[in-house]
Amino acid sequence: MSPALIALLPFIGALLPGLLVRSGRSVAATASGTTTLIALLGLLLHIPAVMRGEEIVARFEWLPLIQLNANFRIDGLGLLFGILILGIGLLIITYARFYLSRQDSVGKFYTYLMLFQGAMMGIVLSDNILLLLVFWELTSLSSFLLIGYWRHLPAGRQGARMALTVTGMGGLAMIAGMLILGQIAGSYDISQILQSKDAIQASPLYLPALILILIGAFTKSAQFPFHFWLPHAMAAPTPVSAYLHSATMVKAGLFLMARLWPVLSGTPEWFWIVATTGLITMLLGAAIALFKDDLKALLAFSTVSHLGLITMLLGFGTEEAAIAAVFHIINHATFKAALFMTAGIIDHETGTRSIARLGGLRKLMPVTFLIGTVAALSMAGIPPLNGFLSKEMMLYEASHLDQARQLFMVVATVAALFSVGYSLRFIFHVFTGPERDDYPHHPHDPGFGMWAGPAFLAVLVVLIGLFPNTMAGWLVDASATAVTQHATHSHIYLWHGVNAALIMSIIAIAGGAALLGGHRPLLAAWDAAPRPEAKSIFDGLLLACVRAGRGLTDRLTNGSMPRALTGFTLAALFAGCYAWYTGAAGKVTRPMLPIEPVPFIGWLLVMTATGCMVFFHRVRLLALVLVAIVGLITSMFFAYFSAPDLALTQISVEVVTVILLLLALNFLPKRTLTETSSSRRGWHAFVATLSGVGFGALCYAIMRRDFAFDPISGYMLQNSYKLGGGDNVVNVILVDFRGYDTFGEITVLGIAALAIFALTQTLLQGNSARRLLNWKHDQARAGDRHPLMLVIATRVLLPISLVVGIFIFLRGHNQPGGGFIAGLVVAIALLMQYMASGYAWAQTRQTIPYHALIGAGVVAAGVTGIGAWFNDKPFLTSAFGYFKLPFLEEIELATAMGFDLGVFLCVVGAVMLALNSLSRIARRAGETVNEKPMDIDLSTEQQKGAL
Repeated sequence: MSPALIALLPFIGALLPGLLVRSGRSVAATASGTTTLIALLGLLLHIPAVMRGEEIVARFEWLPLIQLNANFRIDGLGLLFGILILGIGLLIITYARFYLSRQDSVGKFYTYLMLFQGAMMGIVLSDNILLLLVFWELTSLSSFLLIGYWRHLPAGRQGARMALTVTGMGGLAMIAGMLILGQIAGSYDISQILQSKDAIQASPLYLPALILILIGAFTKSAQFPFHFWLPHAMAAPTPVSAYLHSATMVKAGLFLMARLWPVLSGTPEWFWIVATTGLITMLLGAAIALFKDDLKALLAFSTVSHLGLITMLLGFGTEEAAIAAVFHIINHATFKAALFMTAGIIDHETGTRSIARLGGLRKLMPVTFLIGTVAALSMAGIPPLNGFLSKEMMLYEASHLDQARQLFMVVATVAALFSVGYSLRFIFHVFTGPERDDYPHHPHDPGFGMWAGPAFLAVLVVLIGLFPNTMAGWLVDASATAVTQHATHSHIYLWHGVNAALIMSIIAIAGGAALLGGHRPLLAAWDAAPRPEAKSIFDGLLLACVRAGRGLTDRLTNGSMPRALTGFTLAALFAGCYAWYTGAAGKVTRPMLPIEPVPFIGWLLVMTATGCMVFFHRVRLLALVLVAIVGLITSMFFAYFSAPDLALTQISVEVVTVILLLLALNFLPKRTLTETSSSRRGWHAFVATLSGVGFGALCYAIMRRDFAFDPISGYMLQNSYKLGGGDNVVNVILVDFRGYDTFGEITVLGIAALAIFALTQTLLQGNSARRLLNWKHDQARAGDRHPLMLVIATRVLLPISLVVGIFIFLRGHNQPGGGFIAGLVVAIALLMQYMASGYAWAQTRQTIPYHALIGAGVVAAGVTGIGAWFNDKPFLTSAFGYFKLPFLEEIELATAMGFDLGVFLCVVGAVMLALNSLSRIARRAGETVNEKPMDIDLSTEQQKGAL
């Protein structure tokens, strides 16, 4: 199975739960689990190839000009994380089916979970750092939805916001670091970057890139000082916590450090930043976990500690430490997922997660006790379980450092001591002791569906501990080889003899048992001791930023448009003047052209209309007329300067906008009130004049000089027919060279029309609807609302206009025209029908759904662009050819016509939907609906004449 398909399958699976949820929660869970299982099987099929040292690669060009390509790769590291993400994900899906209550929307839950799973698979299989960044941000967004799934809980909403804020800010830093890294290496493909170690570490930008990338990794993996968000994410449902803490989100930062380990590690900067951060996080998380009363909080801080352990090992920068890090990633995923699911079972069956309210569950919940004990002992590092093996490897590496060896040995031992303490507390304070009679619910083991997943993981904990090389050695070797970029062979044994690591481990176990025995006085001392609270610091910083931002915003703008425009204009003027006086404009190379009478007269008309606008803009109807005059004269200028496409577009847009604005003006005040003083208007006039003179001077300077670089127009002129199959360069630019821009523009146009429709729907309800019912015309109405001459003229012009529109559409690829102009021409023809006979009368004679017309236009344009992929070309690349049709000469056909058809449909649909919105307002305001096409009934008049 292709790596791209494996990464895509969870996103496909995200569509199914919402569609199938009405069939039952089991069906939704089965659909999600089946998709995950298929992806997992597809990944497992590549194990033999990966073990042979091969890499499975799938490459697709996406945006090649910026090197953003959809490149996917499966190597040992990707295989390891993919197995964890999909394997534990499958267990979580099954567990959630029985954990979630009937009040919880399982369709929504599984949709969010599959989106998150897909984002994580995208990260671990990406072979392009820009693509990785896309999936990286998707994990932040999807985890926000998962953590805040119980949005009725304030803790859930706050935890989701905190996670998104911290990881999102880290992601922004990482984007900058990744871009720097790609620029140093000369490629954004990870496989190419990993071959550029010398160039990267020799670059003066190595340290900035390293720091920025590590900020992103540390925030995602909850490393100090960004550790505080992870425990607050426990407000999510337990299946989410188990997934995030064991195999997915918090491991993303570790994955990134492991993926870039070959090119970033091995320097003093890497060692001191990464290893020290991991060491502090390991100690701090373990110490806090010991004193937490909430089971999930204890496990959350223990996760922080173990993530610090892995980070520290990666920071050591040695091959043996990398092997230990990879091995502990596997072990931590197994015992931590089992522990979180165990905590969820306890909460689900007893009604509480408070350790103070628990105890004595050993006999009441024997299956849960057995699973939780095995997993907790592994977390403590007790032999012969898998946690003991990787903990011993960590302590061994700490005791064999070349620098700061004693510091790391002592702190690592103390952190391991705390780890034993909170692990034993999980066992003894929850399961042992006398049974209580004040449990919120009577405790009992759950059904098989809830304990099967953690039981399977507990079995793995034991098997990996007893047979490490058989159960996990092959995967450790493959993933460590991918990390270090050369073949590694791990040797994992339960007994390595008496060495420093064993002595440190014995000290940790004995000290942890002592901590458990003296926990009560230690807890009292901990509660009494003053200490900084990371969450309070974060909340304070966030509040300070909000207040500072609000204060700055209030000072810069108070909602006044003139004030905002004045500030923007002055800033642009300052920037322009600074650039002009500090730069080199070059010599004047182009002579002045003679002033001819026709353009001079047009210029005078534009200046006159613009000047009149300044003095008469408060009369809105006159202002609209003056704007139309300026627009029409501008279209004449386009025609004069041999730009017929622009001229046709400009004049069509002017006609449509004037008609729609006239209709809208009918419901607005006809005059604009004076709201500013004379002095302020004078100031505005000064700023406007200054900016106008400055912009005019800039245009004059540019037109009198040659461009600093060759204009892109030369490329367009040379390749318009060769690459796009059209002689009309403007149209080829719109539908081919810059087709993606046009696609975005018609999408925005459709969204704007739909927004107008939705806003109109709001206006027709509530207080605004009542005001419309009481609305009265402020001017006298004409007696002939639907004049005979207008009706006849529009009827005659309709077929002519339609033919002209089709003609303009068909000729657009080689002559002035195209889908946009044709759409405006047809829209004008239809607008005139509605104006002549009224919207209601005309609407009953045609039933085109304008919403669907917009949608069809976007789909037509999109399908045309996607079609290029089947020809192994980038999105929206045109194909064309010449064909001989019966009874016709040879003609040219281009796929761009399909894209142009989409533009045509969008334009017509958007204009008519805007008209529909205005008509609904008019009818609510009391406009009568005529039954005849005109005010005069010709049949009645003929009868009168006959009499």
